[in-house]
Order: sequence, then C-alpha cells, then structure tokens
Amino acid sequence: MAVQLMKRRFTVAEYHKMAEAGILGEDDRVELLEGELVAMAPIGSRHATCVRRLNYLLSRGVGERAIVDVQNPIRLSEYSEPQPDLALLKPRPDFYAAAHPGPEDVLLVVEVAETSADYDREVKIPLYARAGIPEVWLVDLAGAQIETFRQPAQGGVWGGQDCAARRELGPAVAARSAAIGRRRLGLGLVATFPRRPCASRRR
Repeated sequence: MAVQLMKRRFTVAEYHKMAEAGILGEDDRVELLEGELVAMAPIGSRHATCVRRLNYLLSRGVGERAIVDVQNPIRLSEYSEPQPDLALLKPRPDFYAAAHPGPEDVLLVVEVAETSADYDREVKIPLYARAGIPEVWLVDLAGAQIETFRQPAQGGVWGGQDCAARRELGPAVAARSAAIGRRRLGLGLVATFPRRPCASRRR
C-alpha cells in the first residue's frame, strides 16, 4: 500500500524566523514558494551579465518614475516570497523600508533563466499570475528569446503571451520605460516591441 507523506508548508513569517535563528544564512540561496524552501540555481556569467544590462537599461529608462529592484524579495502571499532577478516597483519615499513590496506595489517582474526556463514557466510564472502581478518577462538565455506574460487571471493563467528575439531586449526596455512615462503607474504595461511565436519548450 502506498504511503502518503504529509507536507508542512512554511509561512513567510516562519521563513524569516529561520533566518533570524541562524537556520538559514545570508549565503543560502533559497526562496519560499507555496510554503516550500526552493534552492535557486547558481548565477552563471551570462545570467549575471543579462541582469546587469537590464538593471542599467531599466534604471536609465524609468528614472525616478519607478524603483528598479534587483534580486530582492517580493511577498506574494502568506506562503510565497520569491526573489526575482529584477522588478519595477512603484516609487515610495522610504524605498520599502518597513516591509518587502507586495503584488500591489509591482509594475513588472523579470526572471532571467539560463537553465531554469521550464521551471520558471511551470511554477514561478503561474505564481505571479495568481498574485496579480500585472506583467512578467522571462528572458530565456538558452532559447535566445524574451517571453512576456500579461493580463493575469485566477488559476495562474495569463490573458496575453508573446515572444521576441533576445536581441530586442534593448527596444523592449525602451518601450516599457516610455509606457511608464505615458500611463498612470499600476495599470500594467503594453507590449510594443516586435513579437513572434514562442519557440518550442525544451524538455
């Protein structure tokens, strides 16, 4: 007879207490997803370079109209606190000193994947949709494409999805930055860079 093991999910508060107690250290690359501690993949040189470039482009593009957050936590729910590679946040004078930003504070999330694209598509991106994040980019380094997800809905699905070649990263950032300048923060950003069908997912 098969034995079913009961899993206990950790809350964000318990996750932080583990860090305060020294169970988790500053060098432990883990994030809390749906109550489970998930190890993050090591950051390779291509991944790091892409994050630096995005940080540079986004910071130049949005100026003081948004905060560019790099590899910092976002509290999505009582059981999830991922650390996306980059996020655009609504500006606040205290820079979120009192608490990590929540879904209502986020304009855009960017995940850069060198080896984890399938995991990000199947686990993290639906998680962002359930939390109501207005737009997510997945920069798939191996697939040489940018996947954009918009119009989040219940059940972890997205109303809109497009792809562009990774060489369009600069124009994509410029388009998003301009959109932030034209529209009220918090309404989501409209994809305006050249699109193409998404390449087949690797298995």
